[in-house]
Amino acid sequence: MEKPDRRLSVAPMMDWTDRHCRVLHRLLSRRALLYTEMVVASAITRGDAARHLAFSPEREGPVALQIGGSDPATLAEAVRIACGWPYVEINLNVGCPSDKVQTGAFGACLMRDPGLVADCVGAMAAASRAEGGPEITVKCRIGVDDQVAEAALPAFIDRVSGAGVSHFAIHARKAWLQGLSPKENRDIPPLDYPLAVAQKARRPELEIVVNGGVASLDAAEGFLAQGVDGVMIGRAAWHDPGAVLAAADRRIFGEPGPDATPDAAARAMIDYAEEAMARGERLHRVLRPMLGLFAGRKGARRWRQVLSSASTRADAGPELIEEALAAVAPAHAA
Repeated sequence: MEKPDRRLSVAPMMDWTDRHCRVLHRLLSRRALLYTEMVVASAITRGDAARHLAFSPEREGPVALQIGGSDPATLAEAVRIACGWPYVEINLNVGCPSDKVQTGAFGACLMRDPGLVADCVGAMAAASRAEGGPEITVKCRIGVDDQVAEAALPAFIDRVSGAGVSHFAIHARKAWLQGLSPKENRDIPPLDYPLAVAQKARRPELEIVVNGGVASLDAAEGFLAQGVDGVMIGRAAWHDPGAVLAAADRRIFGEPGPDATPDAAARAMIDYAEEAMARGERLHRVLRPMLGLFAGRKGARRWRQVLSSASTRADAGPELIEEALAAVAPAHAA
């Protein structure tokens, strides 16, 4: 299977990068690689796989699946099942610091055990090859707790790449599993971009993507100019998707344009919202990723207020988007 273009991607984010978010983001960028939320491997193997894995390639693709787990056999079975959907990549989470993943001994905890990660990705890759599936990749931190990141990260990459992984998305912060909450782990540990970027120069044959605190296309272009293979943007793509994604196809991927616009994306979401509600989706879940679509524009606050009212208005329908749009000033008046 052909590798996706990873020059710009939107990070997997729990409770954020669901199908509705990906539909919106795809309306803003045809080229950025989009990720699912992390799906626990056992939820795929023991539960309703379709509920966790189904997506629309036409509306959302290309999409990468992120899986969490630490048992090679369970991960391999989850990959085998996931190959029934047209994901372009299956990524192992070795970076999430939440209590849930610590209890399950996966996520960032795995930074301490690169040998186990190598076993996991080896089993995953074998399962994917057997099904004609996509590449297995890893998203990691630069280290955890009292590890010396300058030693831990290269050692981790060397051990895991030896199992066949050639792509690493590196969140350029340590995860402090003792003493910091998951929210604090997104901001308090200092960023060490040079360490993440240095992995490309050290192992030029690997594909290295930088993640963590990247908030703009300007920043993304700066990292790409330093020689890394891609940049992964997280929270900024949720809070201000227009600024992060609307010009991405032109600026990052060299497309001729014109750029997408938040206005057009909002109007396209009307039809999508109608379809989603027809299959039983709740309107406020569909609208939630759109709240930041007009960040910085006059009327953005009223836009958010109108869309947020969907959670309390029993009679609300997709026309709520048109009502909210009426409050937003034209782009030239921003």
